[in-house]
Amino acid sequence: MGKISIKNIKIYAYHGCLGEETAIGSDYRVDLEVDAELDKASVSDHLSDTVDYVHLNLIVKEEMTIKSKLLEHAAKRILDRVFKEVALVEKAKISVSKINPPIGGDVEMVTVTLKSKRTQE
Repeated sequence: MGKISIKNIKIYAYHGCLGEETAIGSDYRVDLEVDAELDKASVSDHLSDTVDYVHLNLIVKEEMTIKSKLLEHAAKRILDRVFKEVALVEKAKISVSKINPPIGGDVEMVTVTLKSKRTQE
């Protein structure tokens, strides 16, 4: 078992409960970590034997373009797609952060973190 992490994916998106958030948008940071069986890839040196982090990054970018009121909702959509599209992933952890949230204070970011495991089907 191994781990692949993509840290600090920077995205401009339009999430939030306030009308101005969905109209103006803001900066977001996404961190994604997946656990997968990487032993085969470590020997074969073939991309087809591992989790392609380019694919993971694409999933994050595409899902973040879909407006959500809550960061939790955006994070769950990303996790669902990772498990649907990347068969090698057994566990995943995602953190979605809104930079400079409009909460009436000097706050760098708010972050929602979700973890999930592949379910047996």
